[in-house]
Amino acid sequence: MQELKIEAMLIGSKSNRRYMSGFTGSSAMLYVSKTKQVIITDFRYMQQTSLQCQQFECINQGSIGIIKTALEIAKQEGVKYIGFESAHTNYLAFLELKSYDAFEFIPTHNLIENFRQIKDDEELQKLRQAEHIGDLAFAHIVPFITQHYLEGLTENNIALELEHFMRQQGASGTSFASIVASGIKSSLPHAEPGNEMLQKGDFVVMDFGCIYEGYCSDMTRTVIIGEPTEKHKHIYDTVLKAQLAALQAIKPGMLGQEVDKVARDIITQAGFGEYFGHGLGHSTGIDIHESPRFSPLDTTKILKGMIMTVEPGIYIPKFGGVRIEDLVVITENGIENLTHSPKELIVIV
Repeated sequence: MQELKIEAMLIGSKSNRRYMSGFTGSSAMLYVSKTKQVIITDFRYMQQTSLQCQQFECINQGSIGIIKTALEIAKQEGVKYIGFESAHTNYLAFLELKSYDAFEFIPTHNLIENFRQIKDDEELQKLRQAEHIGDLAFAHIVPFITQHYLEGLTENNIALELEHFMRQQGASGTSFASIVASGIKSSLPHAEPGNEMLQKGDFVVMDFGCIYEGYCSDMTRTVIIGEPTEKHKHIYDTVLKAQLAALQAIKPGMLGQEVDKVARDIITQAGFGEYFGHGLGHSTGIDIHESPRFSPLDTTKILKGMIMTVEPGIYIPKFGGVRIEDLVVITENGIENLTHSPKELIVIV
């Protein structure tokens, strides 16, 4: 804030608000200055804020609204230069801010998000447990598929079973809508599970995660129904080779695009470059997709304490696709892999 010549900051995005204050509700704004830490909300959340945000003064916006309440505090403090989150402020809120001539509003970009890139020990422990629940879910789902696929098991059946099981293990919900894609749908990186029934010869991609104490896990495994052909094996082995090479290569100080290139070069050399069209990975935390990224465009330096997915894939239209994804923590010399599910091709017969 000093560098940006900001005297106070308004924080309204849900994830940044939670990171700064601990508040998990849906409606509030933080006002932070050198001398004040205030959370402004409405009657519904006053008890909740007093429990979750004990280091913040809790103020009810009453009938005048959150923004006006925040600016009344700024006026009392004699503050003029106020920062706001440019990526999380809608146009109507921006117009309301601009209507107050007594203040100068300064847009900020990724101010809080940049702090969130490095996870502390408490955050990492929550992420470890979230990913552990994912490992347990994968260990559960393989025998579930084996037992039931001949009965007419659908993608939706699998997604529901994964989500139900993760909640039983202590998750509060899913990190994102679970992806279960079989057959030719497995060539869609973000396919939505439907009523398609698993058939012999199908790749089945399962990309799922859970929320544990507010932090998101993410993992992907691909299995096959029935004996694989040589084409199936070649595609799967290429993705696995690319992922293992990237995991081995990651070191603090590398750029995101350099890590991406390790896996991408292997897939390209195998003749599948045009079928790997997304980045190699992304960070997770309070949100499932955070920065930095492993992608051809990301020049962020990878640092100790960052958490990243490593998820190469090959997606061939009208045939199928494979993705393998682990969640890793950047350490002093390399990585700690939080995902422990097996990665050899599992054949369900």
